[in-house]
Amino acid sequence: MQTDNKQFCYKYPHPSVTTDCVIFGFDGNKLKVLLIERGIEPFKGKWALPGGFLKMDESAEEGARRELKEETGLTGAYIRQFHAFTAPDRDPRERVITIAYYALVRLQDVKGGDDAARAQWMSLDEVPSLAFDHDQILRMAERELRRQIHFEPIGFELLPEKFTMRALQQLYEAILDVRFDRRNFYNKMTHLGLLNQSDDTVRQSAKRDAYLYTFNRDMYEEMKQKGFRLEF
Repeated sequence: MQTDNKQFCYKYPHPSVTTDCVIFGFDGNKLKVLLIERGIEPFKGKWALPGGFLKMDESAEEGARRELKEETGLTGAYIRQFHAFTAPDRDPRERVITIAYYALVRLQDVKGGDDAARAQWMSLDEVPSLAFDHDQILRMAERELRRQIHFEPIGFELLPEKFTMRALQQLYEAILDVRFDRRNFYNKMTHLGLLNQSDDTVRQSAKRDAYLYTFNRDMYEEMKQKGFRLEF
């Protein structure tokens, strides 16, 4: 039925809806995730993923982007919806369904938001037991990131605008939890045509400088339309 204020009311019980966001960053060596220490019950004092209840006038993606901005100060970051978590007892307060996203951000761009005092970047191998079902959400986000990186060069979202080939290799190694031969990785990435080599260099060791690269987005869009799979 419909009330005078044009809000729909149903006799059937219905759940609340939240969004949770797995925010990934890369420090040049390890893949990091942004966690929030909960200040209220339930699970007061435990670490959790950033998230919150959807507002009545926003979509799930809008809610996820709002949470991302509040926690990192970022707008326009890469985010991707990857699963809905619907277990009836996942939240002890009430029936809550969460729509989960992962976000890829550059650490140097993160300014911190209202909850910065309770926020901390942690390496994936340092993450403690999380509140609610956030352990499950995080592990599924990791698997989805590893799967998706074979179809889209999303790793570039975690690097500075200009980066070395070594930095790119270290990022892929961190995401996929493997080790690549340096020469084979270089040949693979340059053969794809996704990189533009700049004239700029940085001192990588006492004996050699390393060229800096940028991401060729035009080539990426062309390859995305054709379809491709990145194999190592």
